[in-house]
Amino acid sequence: MFKVTRALISVSDKSGLIALAKSLNQHGVEILSTGGTYNVLQNEGIPAIEVSEKTGFPEIMDGRVKTLHPIIHGGLLGRRGIDESVMQSHAIEPIDLLVVNLYPFKETISNPDTSLEQAIENIDIGGPAMIRGASKNHDGVAVLVDPDDYNQFLENLDSDNLTIHYRQQLAAKAFGHTASYDASINQYLSQSFSNETFTNQFFYTGELISKLRYGENPHQEAAFYKDDSVLNNKSLALAKQLQGKELSYNNIADSASALDCVNQFIEPACVIVKHANPCGVAVNNNILEAYQRAFSTDPTSAFGGIIAVNRPLDDNVATAILEKQFVEVIIAPEITEAAKKIVSKKENIRVLITGDQNTTPNQDFEFKKVSGGLLVQTVDNGMINESDLRVVTEKTPTKELMDDLLFAWRVSKFVKSNAIVFCKDKMTIGVGAGQMSRVYSTKIAAIKAQDENLIVAGSVLSSDAFFPFRDGIDAAAEHNVSAIIQPGGSVRDSEVINAANEHGIAMVFTNMRHFRH
Repeated sequence: MFKVTRALISVSDKSGLIALAKSLNQHGVEILSTGGTYNVLQNEGIPAIEVSEKTGFPEIMDGRVKTLHPIIHGGLLGRRGIDESVMQSHAIEPIDLLVVNLYPFKETISNPDTSLEQAIENIDIGGPAMIRGASKNHDGVAVLVDPDDYNQFLENLDSDNLTIHYRQQLAAKAFGHTASYDASINQYLSQSFSNETFTNQFFYTGELISKLRYGENPHQEAAFYKDDSVLNNKSLALAKQLQGKELSYNNIADSASALDCVNQFIEPACVIVKHANPCGVAVNNNILEAYQRAFSTDPTSAFGGIIAVNRPLDDNVATAILEKQFVEVIIAPEITEAAKKIVSKKENIRVLITGDQNTTPNQDFEFKKVSGGLLVQTVDNGMINESDLRVVTEKTPTKELMDDLLFAWRVSKFVKSNAIVFCKDKMTIGVGAGQMSRVYSTKIAAIKAQDENLIVAGSVLSSDAFFPFRDGIDAAAEHNVSAIIQPGGSVRDSEVINAANEHGIAMVFTNMRHFRH
């Protein structure tokens, strides 16, 4: 039966340290420790032996070298039943438990003011070496790298249930801990010494949030991971679910689209997403009006959709949502107590609270697995304002039309290509998504608007990519749109511009494309 007689504790994150050490002491475990951890234990009156006393060698080089010693690594790596004689000859005592978490490298580099020298000094050397040694020798050593695991460990210690299977699980987690740590160092140093976004190696590490019931379809397995690079910045992965059923794979994917889209707007905004596409988007002076206008774009598609707002969810908005539609997920930065009571009446509705979102651009990467490889790209942070637009037609948009064009452009960024979006008064009128032809996307957007008795005439049209032929402009003219926003860049731009002039439509170029596949 596995017994713990000696433990080495050296932690940067001291959460749960005192309770763990006190319990180990009550079990008669000898505790070795270093630096700040040792001082904390001493101040709490918990018996501990400083590592330098055990090794007979002081900490040197400002703490860079303190545990890199055969007495320590021999105690961690010594094989029980095999290496006792050599351990005895060198006065090496076995260490049965290692409790280590590493210098806060990720937290350090998350501060934009951190210098390279500061980052380097927060690269842990002795910690990973001990973790790897203890994990390799998990047959004789238990290793803890996460304070969240302390209570379970103590329960197993109390019940003499520190099984080999449990120690293997701890070892696997520990190797994952060092792998994630090394990956963050690799990425930071690669980008520090090179201006290239993508270097010879690319690593992704994440922490399991939950295993999902299934993936896009019931026969597919799925799980949700939090990026290890995510610390305190707000994200869907860190959102708090207040109520409702477990999120599905499709719920999470659609929620991410809704959250990203609504965060494009500074004004009170509401986005309703269905099957990865916005089916209604609007801004207004208050969230209630924004929701009602977004819903009116396409009530049919909004059924069973995902709703995201960028202001606190109050009782008025919660009541309106529950009266108007069936909803899968509601996402908001905050929720009032009154709204909580209202949505609690529909216990299956998932409610996610994200906190106020960051306004800084997302510097993350997007991944797409393909046969035998992985496509990686930076997140589409492309934004434009009025000064970036180039009027290419005889007719110049009015200030009101220009505001609508910019609104429509932000929405079309989140619509599957080929994307066509009609908007008026900062509200979507019709959305055409995912068609092989831009002309057919235009037709679909117009049909959707007409089905809801929304007037397309006088609206603006946004296209996520350039029009390759004038037929797209002709199709827009059939519905009497007032202005068009598109990237430009087609070899037939002159033909397209001439078509807009013939129809009396104002058109602006963005010189930026927003394909979304």
